[in-house]
Amino acid sequence: MSSCYQQNLEIMNSLKMIAVVVFTMLGTAAFAQTKTDKIKVLGNCGMCKKRIETGLKDAAITSATWDKDNKFLTVSYDSTKISNEKIQQKIAALGHDTDKAKAKNEVYDKLPGCCKYDRTGKTVKAH
Repeated sequence: MSSCYQQNLEIMNSLKMIAVVVFTMLGTAAFAQTKTDKIKVLGNCGMCKKRIETGLKDAAITSATWDKDNKFLTVSYDSTKISNEKIQQKIAALGHDTDKAKAKNEVYDKLPGCCKYDRTGKTVKAH
């Protein structure tokens, strides 16, 4: 085999490998469904904000920002990996009520005093 022919063969094999990798990545990206929702989450202060945002660090959740003044969480996530309902269950497990998931009393009771919000759903002024 000539050296030129062998080099061309190696280049073609490299290009095939690159094509396979690119098409695999594109195929995977095509199935990802990024969705952004606003979820009412009860809480009061900066500690609540940190707990909620940190507690939602997950491979399926790309961003989570909670506004303590309006009590809304803006969350972006891959809807093929996690649902809005599962996100709300994760929030409730942290001790914070949402419209669709309520924190267990024993979890809520362990929150620091400044984080104890009005569980009737009335909005109170943030600290």
